[in-house]
Amino acid sequence: MPADPHNLTDAELVARCCDGAAAFSQLVERYQNRLLRYLLSRAATRADAEDALQEAFIKAYKHLNQYDSRWAFSTWLFSIASRELMNIQRRRVPQSFDPAQLPPKITPAALPADDGPPGVWRFAKQALADEHYAALWLFYAEDMAIKEISRALGRSQVWVKVTLHRARHTLKKHLDALDPATRDNLGLFALKAGAK
Repeated sequence: MPADPHNLTDAELVARCCDGAAAFSQLVERYQNRLLRYLLSRAATRADAEDALQEAFIKAYKHLNQYDSRWAFSTWLFSIASRELMNIQRRRVPQSFDPAQLPPKITPAALPADDGPPGVWRFAKQALADEHYAALWLFYAEDMAIKEISRALGRSQVWVKVTLHRARHTLKKHLDALDPATRDNLGLFALKAGAK
């Protein structure tokens, strides 16, 4: 009797897909919510995130034979999705510079009052450069190791460590600048000190 696809590892599902089995839907089911949450945290619009998600799964399926099983499938998939989102956002960059299109400065009024811990992520998205935010998200929200983040973002492990340090420092500086009531409205915020 064949094994239940829900109990198979990612590597086993990839092997089945490469052998012609229709196991890719299990991989999609396994990763679509995590990947969409990650893309939504980085994308300008939900439509961009959904487009990147769809393109990432299409590219992953077409290039399954290029997947290197030495790495986690999730790392490979997040890497594809990150590149797809960058491509989508690059195509939508305005051709002329308009200062009115710059993001607003972070102010307490711009922050949600009763947002709880997710408010920290919205705050971080406003305060940090996109790649710094992505590294922080992958480390804390997706619980990826430095090595996996390095692969997903196409950067060195040293770059990831330095970026995480700088992102924490920048975020702390912005949080310290807020009045205590606004800071408390963001919810609990405890960054892990050590790297994996």
